[in-house]
Amino acid sequence: MTIHFHCFQRHALPRLCVLALTALPWSVAAWADDPEMQTTGIITRDAASSDAAPPAVATTPVPARPSPLGLTRWTEDWSALADPALRTAPLDGLKYIPFSRSDPFPYLSLGLTVRERIETNDAPAFGTGPAKSDTYLLDRVQIHADLHLDRHWRSFVQFEDARAVGKTMLTPVDQNQIDLRLLFLEYTGKVAGGTFKARVGRQEFAFDLQRFVSVRDGPNVRQAYDAVWADWELKPWRILGFVSQPTQYRDVRYFDDYSTPHQRFSTLRVERHVGGTNSISAYYALLQQDGVHDLDASGRENRHVFDVRSAGHWHAFDWDLEAMGQFGTMGGKRVRAWAFGSRTGYTIDTLHWKPWFGMQIDGASGDTKAGDRTVGTFNPLFPNEYYFNLGSYNTYVNIFHVKPIVLVRPAPRLAVMAAVGLQWRMTTADAIYTVPNIPVPNTRGRGHLWSGLYGQVRLDYTFTANLAGAIEAVDYAAGDTIRQAGGHDSRYLGTELRFGW
Repeated sequence: MTIHFHCFQRHALPRLCVLALTALPWSVAAWADDPEMQTTGIITRDAASSDAAPPAVATTPVPARPSPLGLTRWTEDWSALADPALRTAPLDGLKYIPFSRSDPFPYLSLGLTVRERIETNDAPAFGTGPAKSDTYLLDRVQIHADLHLDRHWRSFVQFEDARAVGKTMLTPVDQNQIDLRLLFLEYTGKVAGGTFKARVGRQEFAFDLQRFVSVRDGPNVRQAYDAVWADWELKPWRILGFVSQPTQYRDVRYFDDYSTPHQRFSTLRVERHVGGTNSISAYYALLQQDGVHDLDASGRENRHVFDVRSAGHWHAFDWDLEAMGQFGTMGGKRVRAWAFGSRTGYTIDTLHWKPWFGMQIDGASGDTKAGDRTVGTFNPLFPNEYYFNLGSYNTYVNIFHVKPIVLVRPAPRLAVMAAVGLQWRMTTADAIYTVPNIPVPNTRGRGHLWSGLYGQVRLDYTFTANLAGAIEAVDYAAGDTIRQAGGHDSRYLGTELRFGW
């Protein structure tokens, strides 16, 4: 990989130097596995547990410090720092700023997230589109303030500056300079014996392994929603719902992001815990969009979504199974589409590296006949790019995907994953698609079911409680259908540092 540093020196290197110098002295106390690895879905059921041994003698439990490396910073609770004895890390005085001497509420908590990722992709969309081989830096800085007015009310605001330094072709998910990312008001209280929460404002949602609804952390600009959201939980049950307008991103001037009633996404979801940490869930969602253009239809889309999922573990086995059906209309045609995803695995805890052997199988429908009255192409909604790979060569449209995975932990803070992905189309009548749902030109109605295969290697390492790094490499061997369409093999390499405070 050749990196042209003259593109990065002015904008990126000073920030990278500050990132390294400020992060290294931080304490490694309360270290847990990298939260980012948890959200990619490659970590087994032990991912959320600390590797530290429990105390030999029972003592009064010390409130846990949240991990500032988490994917959703707004879920952190720093109220434990009301005890001055627990303010042991640098700048803890800014993580908990009290406004009362006698009451731990109200208080203000400040935070910062910096992610720097150098990527090289020698053939985006297999080289069939206008984007060519490129090496660039994805630079993202987020700052937030979490104001707890009392035990029931809080307000959260986060600003984001995302830049793609040296990238030759920019898209809305690459760059968004100085804009509002999140701003919501939240209420928490007791209702009917359970915990009730409600939020209004710009916020984010992520379900499960984020196959279909995610915060979209893979690209540089994450996904948010202007929404009204409510949640009621009385274990083992949880019921939640929201009505939202997904945020639309543009980079014309500062603070110019917006949402529109021309695109709405609403959901009602029910979850239940069974057998301890195992869970089952189901939800109904409605996606409404104006001016949609598909290969076989265009116009207004009203897509009804039904999703069911089961996840958990039994002894050394773990599983995550999900299925989704989609019905409705698009441009006067009826929608009939479906998808499923499964990730199962087995962990050998008795071995030093705790190897996890997994199998991922995914499928999504394509349109079986052009020009008829039915649209069979699955809509992947708001997927997580991490779920397949960061090369953006796979997406949940007209696909059958088989991926054996091996994950090992050679050191307490290091996880190494290796996988091979094999990809077919469900039907040759529809195209091969790349992220998010872009058809590869000249593949619809041509060629074979076989699309290609790829090898993937990813390393995740947590340096300190505030600094983590990752390297991911993907090598995709294109099948004959892609080659006949003018495409070729593709390679991706990404190197990332994430700092959280």
